Order: sequence, then C-alpha cells, then structure tokens
Amino acid sequence: MKKRIVALGLCAAMTAGTMVGCSSGGSDQSTDTTAVQAEAGDAATPQQESEGSDGPAPVASEDLEGSLVFAIWDNNLMDYIDENDMVGKFQEVYPNVDIEVEKIKDDSEYWNAMKMRTSANQLPDVMFNKPFTLSRFKDYLLDLSDLEATKNNELAAGYAIDGKILGVPMTAGYEYVYYWKDMFAEAGVEVPDTWEELKTAAQTLQDHFGKDDPDFMAIALGAKDEWPDYPYMEFMPALEGSNGQNWNDMAKTDAPFAEGTDIRKAYDKVNDLFTMDVFGKDPLGMGNDQVTTLFAQKQAAILALGDWGLQNIQSGTDDYSELGTFYLPVRDSESDPFRVIVQGDSFMGVTTHSKNPEAAKAFVEWFYSDAWYPGYINYVSSASSMTNFPKEKDPILAEADALQPDMELVMYDGGGDDFQAIQNEIAFDYKKLGSQMFTDGFDLEAELESLNEKWAAARTKLGIQ
Repeated sequence: MKKRIVALGLCAAMTAGTMVGCSSGGSDQSTDTTAVQAEAGDAATPQQESEGSDGPAPVASEDLEGSLVFAIWDNNLMDYIDENDMVGKFQEVYPNVDIEVEKIKDDSEYWNAMKMRTSANQLPDVMFNKPFTLSRFKDYLLDLSDLEATKNNELAAGYAIDGKILGVPMTAGYEYVYYWKDMFAEAGVEVPDTWEELKTAAQTLQDHFGKDDPDFMAIALGAKDEWPDYPYMEFMPALEGSNGQNWNDMAKTDAPFAEGTDIRKAYDKVNDLFTMDVFGKDPLGMGNDQVTTLFAQKQAAILALGDWGLQNIQSGTDDYSELGTFYLPVRDSESDPFRVIVQGDSFMGVTTHSKNPEAAKAFVEWFYSDAWYPGYINYVSSASSMTNFPKEKDPILAEADALQPDMELVMYDGGGDDFQAIQNEIAFDYKKLGSQMFTDGFDLEAELESLNEKWAAARTKLGIQ
C-alpha cells in the first residue's frame, strides 16, 4: 500500500518532455484559454468511449485499482489532509487505489498549470474549478450527475452546463452586512429591509453619531483598496435581476450598461449610496484592514463583508455581544423577493484525461461522505454545501437567515471566458469603478455610455457573438 502527498509548483509539476514555459501568473480570472479551447477535440479517453451513455456497472471497492492525481491549491485543505491522513483513510475502503495529492502554490499558478496540462493531455484525475472556470474546462470534465455526492449537494445543479454537472462544490459562501445592534438602538434605527431603508438608516446613524464625532462613518468600506466595494459593485447586478449569470449574459450584448439593464439599475443605486455623506470624511483614504478595525471599535455602525470577515471583526474587539448581521437589502419594496448571493466554491471534478475514471469518481463520492466531509467542513469557516451534512452557522451569521426566512438564493457565477476577454480588452474593473464614485465630479452616466461603446467594439474585435 503506497501513500504519497506531494507539494509541487507549476514548473515541477510538468514533465520535461511537455514543458513549454513557466509563468508567475496573474489574476486567476484573466488566464489565457487558447490552449484549453484548442484541445477540445481529443478529450475522450478509451475508458469513456467504451462506457456508453449509461456508464459502467458499479465496481466493488476491492476491484478498483490504479493511481490518481488530486491537484489542489488550498492551504487549509492541504493542512487538513496532512493532519488527518486522507490518503490512508481512503485506502481503508479502496486498498488498491493510490492517491498522489499535488499541492500547487496558489490559484493563479494552478490555472496556468491546468492550461498547459490540457495541451499536453496531462490533466490530473481529480481537479478543482471555480464557477468561472467550469465553462473553460467543460470539454475535459466528466458528467457527475449520477453521483450521490452530486445529488446531496445543494448547489451543484445550479452550475450545470449543457445539462451536465461537471463539479461538486466543496463549500458555500454567503455575504453579510455586519452591524452594531446597540448603535442601531441608540439612533432609533431598524434593520433595513429595502434599499431605500438602508440609505435612510445610514443617514440617520451618520447624523446621530457624527454630530459628536467628525470621524464617524455610518458605513465602513475601505475604498482605498478598491476591492472592498465588491458586495455592491460585483454582486448587486446579479441580485437586481436574480441572475447569477449576469456577467456571462452581458458578454452577449453590445450595450450591457444601457438604461434599464440590471447592471445599470444596480450601479445607479450604488452611486446614490456612495455619494451620500455616510462613509466618513475620507473613504478613499482608508483600506479594509483600517476600517474593519475602526468598525470593531464602534467607530462605524455598518460593514459589508463575507462570512470570512467575522473572525477579523471579533479579533479587533473584546466585546462583540452586540454584533449582528443582515443581508444586503437590494430590493425596491417589501413586496419584491429578497435575494441573497450564494457562491459555490472549489468544484471537485473528474477529468477526461483520467486513466482510472471510476476510481476517481469513487474518490469524489468518498470525499463527500461521512468518512471525510463532516470533519473538513467543520475545520474551515465556510458553510456546508451538502444537504446531508448541514453545518450550524455561527449564531451571529445565523441572525441574517432568521431575518429573511423566505429569501431567494441567487447562485453567483463570476463570469466565463467571453466576459473576461471583453473585460481585459477594455480594462473594465467594477471595483475600481466603485471607488471612482467617491471622487468629486465623477459622472456615472458618461462613464457607462463610454463603457457601452468600448464593449461593442471589443465584442466585434474579439469575434464574440
């Protein structure tokens, strides 16, 4: 019985015969996909060709054999694998299957590696994807619709491509608005349920506490870093139209920022909020770490961040007994659906390059079974994606759910290759655009008109239909 856990960088991961160059990589959403698209014609392996549409008959665990490569980039997952002998535990059930866990440095290097391996016909047996890379690798991933792990996953079906479920998301991520209950109570403010109520609450808080503290900010943001405006600039267009595929749909039109579109409605709302005097004296002068610290010390009343932000807030204060959460209320009226963003993350899939696809599928099933998944999901701060292994939320985060028992979940996709190609061509950065709204004299309407012109030209140049 052989157990191997290997930590490799991009260059070390490639064999000498197929090495075509190494790159430090950039943003994981801007990776060139030419190689991926070029090789789509020879994705099938003899094993898949012989299986037929219904797949092979089930194989007993002792009859499965062979070697698997499981490629990851997640440091937390690697630590948990090391500490809990994942390979050994799997081999207790499948003694004749050897697993090599390959840890790649980070996600940027991971996508560079996967792109090159696609060209070399050397993808790992089991790989992870993000929502926006599923379409990139769709010709190289097997349909996992029939797996029990897939059927028990609350998000997988929402990310199906052409009717096929190509990956099982390991975690679910939610976004929250953190607030101080005692500050709301002192100012006579209720938790907002609509966008206008949010604006009114912010102004009331600013007026109440700002009269005695000129540095007070009703809403903490950290616009100096640009990225902290993502709850508004990235997610609100999807929430506006209940369309997690909003970015992909934008790639299909020449004027996605026109009056009446979801992104235009969302950005008009954001601009109205960002131009109010509720973000302190200098929102562009402070970054996320600074405003999170100030929020923890009650120098601000509201802060929008993901579930990962809770620990940062708690570490900045000795008393978080009055800390609460609600979901960002984007809707116009209480009669509209209350929509909440949820993201699947780390979609585990089996590649068409696998020489042992049934063993690889068995590994996916095992990973999401009670033999492994419950321990892992309780090890990390993210929410469970499995209906059969629910994870109790932190009581502070659970308050947001209690406030919106009838919420409508919008499964968010970060935008596929066509969107990213246009985005790169015209240098469209929604987070930077949000920061620009804080500058004097910024004209959102003119900016969106300019973006429409650039967008149409980019679609023509890139040949995107």
